[in-house]
Amino acid sequence: MTKWLAARIWPLGVLILVGIFAYPYARDLVLGVEVTPVQRGHAIAVQSGCFTCHGPDGAGGVKNPGSVDGEVPGFIEGTVMMWVKSEDELREYILDGAPARKQADPRHKQQMEAQLLAMPAYRGYLSERQLDDLIAYLRAVSGLIVPPDDITAQGQDLAYRFGCLKCHGPMAAGGGPNPGSFKGYIPGWWGEDFRDLVRSDAELREWIVEGQIARLRDHPIASFFLQWQRVSMPAYRSFLNESQLQALIAYVKWIHAGNWRDKPLDLGH
Repeated sequence: MTKWLAARIWPLGVLILVGIFAYPYARDLVLGVEVTPVQRGHAIAVQSGCFTCHGPDGAGGVKNPGSVDGEVPGFIEGTVMMWVKSEDELREYILDGAPARKQADPRHKQQMEAQLLAMPAYRGYLSERQLDDLIAYLRAVSGLIVPPDDITAQGQDLAYRFGCLKCHGPMAAGGGPNPGSFKGYIPGWWGEDFRDLVRSDAELREWIVEGQIARLRDHPIASFFLQWQRVSMPAYRSFLNESQLQALIAYVKWIHAGNWRDKPLDLGH
């Protein structure tokens, strides 16, 4: 009897273990979960220890005695332009610890010897795709991707002022977890998630003004997730005038169009 039970319980146990490990992948496949290069780049930065020195999400680093600025620089709010002359140099910083231009300068070597902490070289540790994803993240948080016109630029300022990108992620590439929501995270403005949630300019306006749209609010299944999710879209009806609303809509649509992704950073050189 014991052998008979064991022969039947053992396969069941294996199936349960397989189900436990396979469930996240199956769920993501069925739900069409989106992961953008920026999100992958953030994960690579975490795994590579970037934020240990450069601070949370690259917002500013730890003290670095002997260095020119006294601390490890961050890479947000335009800081990158103080250290590189091109995006190629940004790649060289990651791969070799410094651009070739600086490594050939004796003064740079003296500065590195004088300071306590030095940028490590990740050549041989990161694949080409990992490097591309990390660069995508650095671009997104740099603050150096400039909208093409004044109205869209005003929308960008409003998005920063109201914290839109704190929830929707850098350059709205996708936000953090949202327990209880349909896919489990705050959607970005890039791909299929946005197209599923925003099917017209009228719906985009409705999301911003009301914090939800009638199409989902009146749907029996969608409404459940809208109510159950822990982080909900706020309603900005009392905080935006019409011209500001139009500017924010222009910025969201510019982000979604994605034409900015292949344009170089505005490094001011």
